[in-house]
Amino acid sequence: MDKKSREKKGKAMSCSFCGRNYNVVKRLIQGDRNVYICNECIEACYTLIQKDKEKTSTNIKRKIPTPVYVKERLDEYIIGQERAKRVLAVAVHNHYKRLSLEISDDGVVLEKSNVLLVGPTGSGKTLLVKILAEVLDVPFAITDATTFTEAGYVGEDVENVLLRLLRDADFNVERAQQGIVYIDEVDKIARKGQNASITRDVSGEGVQQSLLKMFEQSIINVPPQGGRKHPEQQYIQMDTKDILFICGGTFSGIEDIIRKRIGKKAIGFGTTMDKAENKSTGEILSEIKMNDLIKFGMIREFIGRLHVLTTLMPHCQNDLIRIMLEPKNAIVKQYQKIFEMENAVLEFPKDALEEIGKMALKRKTGARALRSIFEGFMLDAMFDLPTDGKGSVYVVTPEVVAGETPLMPQKLRKSA
Repeated sequence: MDKKSREKKGKAMSCSFCGRNYNVVKRLIQGDRNVYICNECIEACYTLIQKDKEKTSTNIKRKIPTPVYVKERLDEYIIGQERAKRVLAVAVHNHYKRLSLEISDDGVVLEKSNVLLVGPTGSGKTLLVKILAEVLDVPFAITDATTFTEAGYVGEDVENVLLRLLRDADFNVERAQQGIVYIDEVDKIARKGQNASITRDVSGEGVQQSLLKMFEQSIINVPPQGGRKHPEQQYIQMDTKDILFICGGTFSGIEDIIRKRIGKKAIGFGTTMDKAENKSTGEILSEIKMNDLIKFGMIREFIGRLHVLTTLMPHCQNDLIRIMLEPKNAIVKQYQKIFEMENAVLEFPKDALEEIGKMALKRKTGARALRSIFEGFMLDAMFDLPTDGKGSVYVVTPEVVAGETPLMPQKLRKSA
């Protein structure tokens, strides 16, 4: 090759990233066709990748929220349920500690403690976890167990739980492996009966069996496109040893199982009989044991992997009144904000709130009943508010709550 050809080739051989000629850099590596990269660009890329890894691995280690801090944040939105808030605060704090602990010389390894929340509908299980997700600085995924079936049947595979966690972590596998997963309505995957069925229980005991390996340390193949619709896709492997699992469910009917256990009559002199039928639902739930859950239909292996069991109490009338007034997103504050946007005032006297609380207790759906009650008596007033209610004062009375009289503007504001 003559000198002119070598000079021409030298001009063509330059880094495709920075544009520097091969004579300027120490090494130029050729890729496909006429694509090149120099050693300096490789070093720069390596440095960026290492910084991303350090940021991922130290993101959680820098901040370990105390249980007191976590509970204070939960108190801003959740009324009551002190025991459940303490349990979740400690579980989250210990989860952060596990992630920040380096391998010690004494060989001590901190193991995770998965949590099971049991409580009646409307007691705040899902809300607790949603607020917890806002407080934390780790990937968080909330899913519903009612959609799960065994592999090969119509429905979702249990691996889709980890797919949601991956999406929340922007498909950063290392960060997703340090996240928290909440599985709601876990009582719906209980066995349908104590006796073996001639048909396969694909959405009950089979799902519990599928979740077993996920709750402990195991490598799970996660389909990035969501299950069996794309069987040819490349799976993502995730290690679940550092993922904290929180499960929740109403376990409707478990009160009868507990009453039957604690209400057994003792025979003999000097024995006392505890009348379980006289206890409230909250008192009954506070005495729940693992064996009660097994009788309900959960398999021993599944319950054994949920190390912390706590119950949420049903709300009384005073709790419901506090729920309407005290949290940051209290329902009374929401409706007052709507009226404030129209330059109107909405007032809730104490007797009206007490009437709402009584109606909510009768519906037996906990705090969920409040929204539907408010929508019932507020509908007509909100319909006329943008046109006829500006600058007015609305006072909600017990008669308005009961539907006996409509909510009408009583007077004009002085500023109007």
